[in-house]
Amino acid sequence: MSQTPSNYFLPDPSPWPIVAVASVFSILFGAALAVNGLFPGGIFIVLGFALFSYLLFSWFGDVVRENMAGLYNERVDSSFRQGMIWFITSEVFFFLTFFGALWYLRNVSADWLTGKGYLAGTHEVLYNQFFSVWPRTGPGLKEEFTPMKAWGVPAFNTIVLLTSGATITWAHWGLKAENRKLLIRGLIATIFLGLLFVTLQAWEYQEAYQQLNLTLKSGVYGSTFYILTGFHGMHVTVGAIMLAAILGRSFKGHFTPENHFAFEAVAWYWHFVDVVWLGLFIFVYML
Repeated sequence: MSQTPSNYFLPDPSPWPIVAVASVFSILFGAALAVNGLFPGGIFIVLGFALFSYLLFSWFGDVVRENMAGLYNERVDSSFRQGMIWFITSEVFFFLTFFGALWYLRNVSADWLTGKGYLAGTHEVLYNQFFSVWPRTGPGLKEEFTPMKAWGVPAFNTIVLLTSGATITWAHWGLKAENRKLLIRGLIATIFLGLLFVTLQAWEYQEAYQQLNLTLKSGVYGSTFYILTGFHGMHVTVGAIMLAAILGRSFKGHFTPENHFAFEAVAWYWHFVDVVWLGLFIFVYML
């Protein structure tokens, strides 16, 4: 490690960006195989998530050691905050893209395919039996399925995530009051609720496939449902991993009321995940 005398900390070259690329590639490659029913897909997905977990703990470990060594100053702290703000902003636009696609499919393209608007008459050419209703599979697809209901597991999961937002805030209060027991209990409760959410979502997917015949082959409704909820579940999983790292640091007493941005960054991320789920619950499950 090196440091400019009074200006800014400059880290040594890091291998972690390469590891990040490898882990994400493994997850996406495995998902592509799994969607097509190829056996190695699951192995690549597990390997990718294991590698990604290793990446988070290792990269965070480097940052922790640098922080504990007193190598950071206010300018570094400011850059961390700006970086986290821009990261969450990019995540907002990531989900807005999928929400926009869902809105377009439900409110624009469906009407066009029935011949409304300036594309009047196109349904006679494309698919004259099409009628605008949601949810549906799409033109020419007749596979029957049952849409996912909002009340049940999704509603309970909403309560779970909202409660986790309260527990992470509870932990923050403990940190600022220098009450380590309260901090640790709040973090443990938040991690438990996050893992409970993911477990219930997996159970929901199993029910959708086995009882509702709602699969990735269920046309545009199935595709948008699994893309939106699946990516959100992945974000909850990543958030739980980051919270576990923060919990480990809390056991070691790394945080003080004046120096705890790592905790704040993960808390920001977790609150973002909560807000996104509220949008999903309303626009995917209820409407």
